[in-house]
Parts: sequence; C-alpha cells; structure tokens
Amino acid sequence: MTELGKVGYRDGSVDLTALHAHPQDAIRAAVAIYPTFMNSTPAVEVKARQLVDAGYAVLIGDFYGPEAPENPEQAFAAMRTLRSDPPAMRRRLGATLDLLRTLHPDLPHLAIGFCLGGMAVLEMARAGQDLVAVCSFHGMLETSLPAHDPIKPRILVCHGDADSLVPRPQVLAFWEEMDAIGADWHFHNYAGVEHGFTNPLARDGTPNPAYDPSADRQSRAAMHALFDEVLELRS
Repeated sequence: MTELGKVGYRDGSVDLTALHAHPQDAIRAAVAIYPTFMNSTPAVEVKARQLVDAGYAVLIGDFYGPEAPENPEQAFAAMRTLRSDPPAMRRRLGATLDLLRTLHPDLPHLAIGFCLGGMAVLEMARAGQDLVAVCSFHGMLETSLPAHDPIKPRILVCHGDADSLVPRPQVLAFWEEMDAIGADWHFHNYAGVEHGFTNPLARDGTPNPAYDPSADRQSRAAMHALFDEVLELRS
C-alpha cells in the first residue's frame, strides 16, 4: 500500500502538515488534494493512493495546523473560522500549492478537493492560481470573492443534486459567475445524490448513508478523463 509521508510547511506563523506520495516510476503530474472539513480522512487518503497508482504525485493539504478538529462539532467551528477571513483563507490554501510546486517544480499541477476542499480548489481557480485543471467533488460553490479575471485552469464540478448544503440557486449563481468571465467549466449533476457521495464510510466507520457508488465511480472517471485530456494537450 502506498505510504503517505508527512511534510511540514507554513502559512505565516502557523505550522501545517501535508501528506505526500508519488509513484516510483514516471510521474504524469502533481495533484494538490484539499480534504474535507475534517481535514484528511481515511476516505481522502484512499483517493490519494488511487491517484498514485494512476501515475500522479499527490499532496494532501492541511486546513488547520496544530488545532485540527477531532470531531464534527470542532470541525464546523474551525471551518467557520477559516472561512470568516476570505483573503486569509486563500493564503492558507495557496500555501499547499506553493509546497506542491516546490516538491514537483517541473510537473504540470492539478488540484482536486472534497466538501470544503471542493470549495478550496474553486477558490484557487478564482484567485488566479496557475493550475492546469481543478476538480471539485461535492464542494461548496458560494464565494465572497467572485472571479473578475480570466480563470486559468479547466474546471470540473461533480455535484449531488440533492446536496442540501448547496441548493440549486447557488448552482445557478456559480454557472453565471463562470460564464461571466468565460471560464472553461464542466458541471456534472447527479440526480438524487446527497453531499459526501464519494465517501463510503462515516468517521466512526459506519456506512455513510450519502455514499453513492455510481456517482463516486462516474465522478472519478470524469476526473481522469479531464486529466488525460489536459495532459495530452500539453505533451
């Protein structure tokens, strides 16, 4: 099984810890992975290992540093604090990309995220980060800093249509925001699918009722198809 090694980095005075791994053979590209509001979880680490097996270097970012939450209540509070200062949040998210570029300076850079991490990759696209593509899985779409300048990466959003955290008006607002700046975006909407559809297990190890095997498979296949396409265009 692929081992994920710890790598220390910083956002200003805050110590952060990423998880990093890469294939032993040729590496196709480097992928920043932004985890859920709980920070890295076993489910996210499974996704990271799958990417390593597919030929990608991976780096799972750290949202919170030493004050990482231990339960959902703490995680909601930590997420609210992180999101309360959007420019500071973007600096925290950008620190992960800075580390990825340091570790893999000569590779194409991609980003994916789940839940809060899905919002994170969209924020990095809005902030003008030089990424080839980003993919959001059941990510939040609202932002207090909408994009005004052209977005560099191709965007894929994989969304459950029954996600109560992202009602349809927010979906439509996101489409309009992306169209207004001419972004290159795809939006995959899975009917009847709820938030967290890529995660088969809850934190306590019990089955996650929101998990949807079909949406999980289809969204992962869509991500790989996009990555194959953008990397082929660069070759």
